[in-house]
Amino acid sequence: MSKRRSAALTEAQCVSLAQKILRERLCHQKLPDQPSGLDSQHKHLLELLRRTAVHGESNSVLIVGPRGSGKTMLLGCVLRELMSLKEVQKNVLLVELNGLLQTDDKIALKEITRQLHLENVVGDKVFGSFAENLAFLLEALKSGDRSSSRPVLFLLDEFDLFAHHKNQTLLYNLLDVSQSAQTPVAVVGLTCRLDVLELLEKRVKSRFSHRQVHLFSSLSFAQYVDVVLHQLRLPQDFPDHRFSTEWNGSVTRVCEDKSVQEVLKRSFNSSKDLRSLHTLLFLAVSRVCVSRSCLCEADLLEAGRWISADSKANVLHGLSILELCLIIAMKHLNDTYDGEPFNFQMVHNEFKKFIQRKSHSIHKFEKPVVMKAFEHLLQLELVRPVDSGVCKVQREYQLMKLMLEHTQVMEALQKYPQCPTDVKQWALSAFG
Repeated sequence: MSKRRSAALTEAQCVSLAQKILRERLCHQKLPDQPSGLDSQHKHLLELLRRTAVHGESNSVLIVGPRGSGKTMLLGCVLRELMSLKEVQKNVLLVELNGLLQTDDKIALKEITRQLHLENVVGDKVFGSFAENLAFLLEALKSGDRSSSRPVLFLLDEFDLFAHHKNQTLLYNLLDVSQSAQTPVAVVGLTCRLDVLELLEKRVKSRFSHRQVHLFSSLSFAQYVDVVLHQLRLPQDFPDHRFSTEWNGSVTRVCEDKSVQEVLKRSFNSSKDLRSLHTLLFLAVSRVCVSRSCLCEADLLEAGRWISADSKANVLHGLSILELCLIIAMKHLNDTYDGEPFNFQMVHNEFKKFIQRKSHSIHKFEKPVVMKAFEHLLQLELVRPVDSGVCKVQREYQLMKLMLEHTQVMEALQKYPQCPTDVKQWALSAFG
């Protein structure tokens, strides 16, 4: 008995350790030793930033590519290599800004001050303009001999969002400094918008070097499957060799399965972004347990089902019977009036007709109760007002539009627990 228990514990420990390794791999993506397929871009960007860091030459560059094409990964690899140089380590300063976080120039300037550790130097000083403030910050970084200044690398993620700031002051001043011989500065922008230069004002555009590094995801489906295999396989130094051999064999077997390949192909066609693939694989790995210690086809199929699940159809499963009846009444009105907007009064009349003629299982609800159910559907955004609410109309007569498709409602009815038969029949007659 004790031997059997210790064997089960060992198996449980193996599963737990395998899940821990794979979860860490999928959640905390480590930078690769060398970015694959981006050799020329890597070389160009490294040389550009090295000239700023070592020789004090100011530069500006944009890294452009769709989401998930490897912009941040490429920049991370370049910075890692750059910071490994002895003459760079203690000299270069990094300032990282993100257009989603620094939503205006005032916040951005505070963040630059914080990252350069100059809060004490600035103190309570009052500056006439943004340019004065930035010039003071860069002046404060100069070395004691006055001839040399520490190079600063400004990394602007979501670069296109900075172009929406008032007068583009931040971009203008950063690029102006990079054009002048004041302080060695490199401005690196990351964006997924190909038309980003069109967003820049003339004065900003004239100060930009017009250097662009373009990245495009050239991943084929075979390479995509190889990434799946690489991400799911256990390392060679896994403590239990027998378990890792079994696991890796099951991973190869699963990836060769036709139904799994269909799931992967759907994921590949919808987005080549590896982050969405990692979410899919994470869900599959989370399903593994001691009783079924190896990955199987059902895990990936179920994970694919979770990922592609229709969120609105899932919301319908949690509705009350009354709310579901109102949705069916709205769909009936859509069919009758060919998608024209409707109001609460029309929906209520349709529902009353159903109660009087066909239904024996649905309780007769008072109008305020039905109104409350209708408002709940409005809160869930399953129904949306047609106008923006400029003109004041009584709630009952405000025009609405149903935000659901025919198939979504039918699927929800099929999966709805203990749905009354006459409601189902009413729905079918409404759609038929």
